[in-house]
Amino acid sequence: MESVFSHLPITDSTWIFLLVLLIILLAPMVLRPLKIPYILGMIIAGVVIGPFGLNILARDKSFELFGQVGLNYIMFLAALEMDTRSLFKNGVRYLLFGLATFAIPFALTFVCSRYLLGFNGAKSLLMSCILSSNTLIAYPIISRYGLGRHKSVSYSVGGTMISLLLSLIVVAAVSSSWELEGDDRVAMGLKTLMFWGIFAAKIVLFGVGAIFIIPRITRAFLRRYSDSVLQFIFVIVILCATAACAQLCGIEGILGAFLAGLILNRYIPKVSPLMNRIEFVGNALFIPYFLIGVGMMINIRSLYGNPSAIDIILFMVVLGTLGKGIAAYACARILKMSWTDGHVMFGLTTAHAAGAIAIMMVGTRLTTNGGEVLMGDDILNGIVMMILITCIISSFVTEHAAKKLVLITRDETASSGEYEADDEKILVLVKDEKKAMSLINTAVLTRNQKLNRGLIALNVVNDDPHSIPKQREGRELLERLEKAAASMDVRMQTQTRLATNLANGITHAFKEYDASELVAGTHFMVEGATTTSYGYLIEELTSQVYRQIMLVNLKQPLSTIRKIHVVIPNNAQYEPGFYRWAERVARMAENLSCRIVFRGKEHILQLLRDYMMHKHKSIAAEYVEMSSWDGLAQLGSSVAHDHLLIVVTARKGTLSYQSNFDRLPLHLTQELAECNQLVIFPDQFGKQPEAMTFTNV
Repeated sequence: MESVFSHLPITDSTWIFLLVLLIILLAPMVLRPLKIPYILGMIIAGVVIGPFGLNILARDKSFELFGQVGLNYIMFLAALEMDTRSLFKNGVRYLLFGLATFAIPFALTFVCSRYLLGFNGAKSLLMSCILSSNTLIAYPIISRYGLGRHKSVSYSVGGTMISLLLSLIVVAAVSSSWELEGDDRVAMGLKTLMFWGIFAAKIVLFGVGAIFIIPRITRAFLRRYSDSVLQFIFVIVILCATAACAQLCGIEGILGAFLAGLILNRYIPKVSPLMNRIEFVGNALFIPYFLIGVGMMINIRSLYGNPSAIDIILFMVVLGTLGKGIAAYACARILKMSWTDGHVMFGLTTAHAAGAIAIMMVGTRLTTNGGEVLMGDDILNGIVMMILITCIISSFVTEHAAKKLVLITRDETASSGEYEADDEKILVLVKDEKKAMSLINTAVLTRNQKLNRGLIALNVVNDDPHSIPKQREGRELLERLEKAAASMDVRMQTQTRLATNLANGITHAFKEYDASELVAGTHFMVEGATTTSYGYLIEELTSQVYRQIMLVNLKQPLSTIRKIHVVIPNNAQYEPGFYRWAERVARMAENLSCRIVFRGKEHILQLLRDYMMHKHKSIAAEYVEMSSWDGLAQLGSSVAHDHLLIVVTARKGTLSYQSNFDRLPLHLTQELAECNQLVIFPDQFGKQPEAMTFTNV
């Protein structure tokens, strides 16, 4: 046994990495039956294997490196999953909670530190900053339950950033005044003014520079490169570069990571392969590394025979938890939210880790005139133990609240009858590999994620002497598309079909799968297309398939689209599929986080306005009256190269069909040829609009 302990702590990099991976693998298996949150298990594992536990591992540079990246990752993911439209729309609410979750614990801690513990002003301010800031330790729990865009979660993420920023500003002020303590009043005032002027200028320059530069290089990169590995590396480079620049400006890197997430939010749809890879790598490696590293800093031994440390721990835990609790529940009631929302806000904001550690390090660098460190060992040990206890509270409260919130959401959806009403089953017609991925992305962005139904990819080959090699190419294409869909956690059925008549083959497959809608590319229009016709294949399909058909022609990736224009013909509200296409278009706008402009007659716009207000409140929608369909040709000047033009048309003989629809192929192939296009033929078998409710799509 002595020989075993003589080799501890382990220093070999391979063994260190192996042990960490074993903890990440085994912790959920062991803790799930005990109903202990996974995050808490990571921290406890860090305590056990760390230098203050069994000393199996030392907290070396790898834990500092991966831990810092993991913390940045948590903030980055939180910003990526936020509803940015809600952020801009409800900015006052975010600010209210941010100020409350900072000011209440700050005031409580300062008063008690100053008058109960007898700390001086500087030490009391630092203690107040530690307890008024917080870290989103429990955010991975929220992410696992898919609640990243819930309003209580968004308020918690925004409040965390505001409270952390204000805490760091106060810490910077304490540190600056401490360094200038020996100067005369005039010199001190000038130096202080210069410090804050430079500090503010750096922050403004950093924020403006990031907001101006990152979107431009992101759009250019995503348009040019579709390789999944390159896209992932590009995102990580942006994350790390923004965090590093934030540190150069004198603020914590996590604030820079959060800003990077907000900026990239609209370029990385939640249902995209890129988002799936970002979440996977963070949750599988970086975030667990950070949590284990936090546990390794905790020294439980310091409690033995040290009553003063216990007093400080109790003081900090009680005040920090009480202050965050008052802020969360008071704001929940003021903002007319439920108690469950209050539990979520309290759970997410009550944990202290990264901000507390950063402020603690400032306290260890400041010394009094007598050479005494401003924050001694008792306070440091108290802070570290407080981190463990608040992380435990945060994990349990967030886990419980998240489960309850999911159940409430499911009950509301079930009572609305949404699941039963939606017969969604999307068939994607693929032929050209260059266009196929854009069709899959369109289908994924318009599908109902709550139903968790897969896609159907169909490749139809002419039954002629060249059919065998074409079938082989089709199967290979479908295999690649199936892998791409799997990377988005979307199931996909595939079929290669021989047919003497392509339109008949597609129609038969559509009926066999009992599909609800068809997504195809406009490259199927080439054969036989004229200025008044889409080509024989599209003409045959629209006459044989009376369900919704979407024809897609994209010049750039959907993730780079900034605005969607929807042109609606007169009498479109009388088509049975009116709300079906409206729902699909709304989902696309939501997933892309972009603005949408509806153009049509006023009575149609009013129906859409009511529908969006009831079903999709977060969408930034505009409603522009267009008196006649003749204005379509002139619309090209309003549609930029990074906009998407959606044209709702109709089949001959239907209620909204107009004779000037015959000129639509001419407009699409000539006047609007440079636009990203999506043409929709509405469903003819859906429920009639007058029978529709806002819970049915």
